[in-house]
Amino acid sequence: MITTLERKPGNTIELTLLIPWSQIETTYKKMVDALIAQVELSGFRKGKAPRDLAEKNLDHTKVYEEVIREIIPKSYTDALTEHQLRPIINPQIELLEAQEGKDWKVKAVTAEKPKVILGEYRKVIASLHAAKKNKIWVPGQTKPTEEKKETGPTVAEILETIYKAVTVDISPVIIENEVNRMLSSLLNETQKLGLTVEAYLQAQQKTKESLRAEYEAQAKKTLALEFALEEIAEQEKVTVSEAEVEEVVKNAKIESEKTELGKQKYYLASLLRRQKTLNALLSPTVVTT
Repeated sequence: MITTLERKPGNTIELTLLIPWSQIETTYKKMVDALIAQVELSGFRKGKAPRDLAEKNLDHTKVYEEVIREIIPKSYTDALTEHQLRPIINPQIELLEAQEGKDWKVKAVTAEKPKVILGEYRKVIASLHAAKKNKIWVPGQTKPTEEKKETGPTVAEILETIYKAVTVDISPVIIENEVNRMLSSLLNETQKLGLTVEAYLQAQQKTKESLRAEYEAQAKKTLALEFALEEIAEQEKVTVSEAEVEEVVKNAKIESEKTELGKQKYYLASLLRRQKTLNALLSPTVVTT
């Protein structure tokens, strides 16, 4: 197999795979053999009909669909290994050329973790803490009571400060992936309420275009903060132990939730790490210039 790699903004990766016809033909024959074994023809036991008769009863379009399901994922995985790539989302696959007797051309678009420039995040967060610590009382103004004094920034203020301080070059493919997830979630929610998306949009006085633009802005900010917190966790050497993950799983009140959390320990560890990072940034004794 011949592969070419093109890198685009945001650590977007475009792979072009040229899969030899010999490999496709071999896979096709293997699929035909497997399907023939399941063919039932009148007068013959299952899988015992003559090959020429059995093959005539096969839907060759479906055979090729099975070939695609087997050969493209393997070819894509091999290309990742060849180029030492570590994508963080599933690829967008496009079959460019697929003719009998000729090599197949496939395009796969995916993305690796974006580059994060943290800038002077410690300095700006330390400044935020200093600004929130004790506001200067000016004579003539009502002196604040102890209960009303600001004790420190909120999580929302910390996140907003981080968002303004960092630069995250996110692939459009990652953003599109997240927007589609959000739209799919909205579709599920509206269906549960017995509404159509069109009815929901009308009630919210929005269009499909404005909703997608809104979700895109949300996705950019949410993803930027997630990647930034991961990078800050690396800088601050924030870690999550297996015992901490197990404790969260154990404390789940519903058995089904406990089972689900047990299956997603890696994701759970990522969430805990972000939370621990935020907790550290909320402490003025941790963040210094």
